[in-house]
Amino acid sequence: QAKDYELRQYETAKWVSTVIRGETQKEALRQGFWKLFHYIQGKNEKEMKIDMTVPVTCLVKRGCADFKVSFFVPFEHQDSPPPPTDSDVFIEERKAAAVFVRSFSGFASTEKYAEEAEVLARILRNRGQPFHEDFFYTAGYDSPFKLFNRHNEVWYFKK
Repeated sequence: QAKDYELRQYETAKWVSTVIRGETQKEALRQGFWKLFHYIQGKNEKEMKIDMTVPVTCLVKRGCADFKVSFFVPFEHQDSPPPPTDSDVFIEERKAAAVFVRSFSGFASTEKYAEEAEVLARILRNRGQPFHEDFFYTAGYDSPFKLFNRHNEVWYFKK
């Protein structure tokens, strides 16, 4: 771990996701959050309530106005998450991956996420670390009501 970023190894895991098209990132996160929140509140085939997990991620692709917003499926539901009843919501399996992570505090705006992603990309390029430059994830860990000691991240996947 360098002090300006860390390299994490994530295991294969299921996430519940939705893609919001043609909105700003901020609006996509808002709309996506509520679609996924309804899913965990019981809008699924088993009408099962599922605990909220963190982080909430958002896939940002360069030059693309589609944003994929995701919640991590809790460990006890990883084997068989209840199927969503909203056709815009889906379960995806993300393969194990090595991820470069940069953490920062405060309230994360779209601009702040983009700025931190650019800083991380610059550091990785300077250190000769190969990574997928055409997309990054934002990761938020706190409720909007938490005012202090907030934790946010940007992720680039290692090549």
